[in-house]
Amino acid sequence: MIKYTCLKLIGVCYVFSLNAQSVSPKLVITPIAENFYVYTTYNTYKGVLFPANGLYVVTSEGVLIIDTPWDTTQFQTLLDSIAIKHQQKAVMCLSTHFHEDRTGGLTFFRQSGIATYTTAATDSISAYMGFPRAQFIMAHDTSFQLGNLVMETYYPGPGHTTDNIVCWFPEQRILYGGCLIKSTVDQSLGNTSDGDLKAYANSVRRIKRKFTHPYIVIPGHQEWRNNKSVEHTLQMAVAAGKLRN
Repeated sequence: MIKYTCLKLIGVCYVFSLNAQSVSPKLVITPIAENFYVYTTYNTYKGVLFPANGLYVVTSEGVLIIDTPWDTTQFQTLLDSIAIKHQQKAVMCLSTHFHEDRTGGLTFFRQSGIATYTTAATDSISAYMGFPRAQFIMAHDTSFQLGNLVMETYYPGPGHTTDNIVCWFPEQRILYGGCLIKSTVDQSLGNTSDGDLKAYANSVRRIKRKFTHPYIVIPGHQEWRNNKSVEHTLQMAVAAGKLRN
């Protein structure tokens, strides 16, 4: 178990590094609860500029980041933004599965002195694919205590990928679903080429049973302000599973 301590939230909503080629910003940071910030970066997916959500949490011992920016130009920008706004450095980064929108910055962050984490399953796939790998490997579901803050990681089963995990903050009732959980604006489960459509619904059901009545649910992409993303994802997963059978 790793222990840190918490720091009170400093600041409001920020928009950084506007892209001269587009009206969309390259990095958007939004406070969602005391010490909690959703950060969003953008990349091109199927010819469309598409948002990817990550999360960071400020503590007195440094900042925890969940997932790395999708836009590779924003690795340092995110770290600089955190330092400027919170007078803190990032000290830990955890990636929730092996895709580049989650692990792309692991090597950069590790070289910047940040302790990086993935599950053993993610590390195995990343090694095979030649993708960035973390310094520390979690063999099982893990709880991290950061001062008064507790974060739990949970592997519910395959869905978006075979290695996807979620993160839960029990006191704040914040669920970080990563790409396993879809936004309520999504009309499909998206890219499941590395996942399992037959298992997807049961994996989401396990999350729904384990983490009841979340206050905030953060999906890996798109709009996150509606906390019904788990239910919405389950409906789509059930439908997709029936089509698959």
